[in-house]
Order: sequence, then structure tokens, then C-alpha cells
Amino acid sequence: MTDEQMAIGVRGLAKRFGDVEAVAGIDFDVREGELFGFLGPNGA
Repeated sequence: MTDEQMAIGVRGLAKRFGDVEAVAGIDFDVREGELFGFLGPNGA
């Protein structure tokens, strides 16, 4: 994917809630015109 097409690029995203590792180093790109949703198991 070229930089001109990419609106958002994420590398190594991680999120913890205390001792719980909810997200463990994911990578993703969102291109111009795309809609992206990142939902947990409870829909939040």
C-alpha cells in the first residue's frame, strides 16, 4: 500500500487493563474512504 492511499497506519498497538492484556501488538492500515471498526468481545 502506498502512503498516498493510507489514511491511518498502526503498528504494534497494545492495550492493558491492569493485569489483563486486551490487545497484544496488532498492526493495521486504513485506506482513504474506508471505514474501520475495532470491537471487543462485548461490542465496546
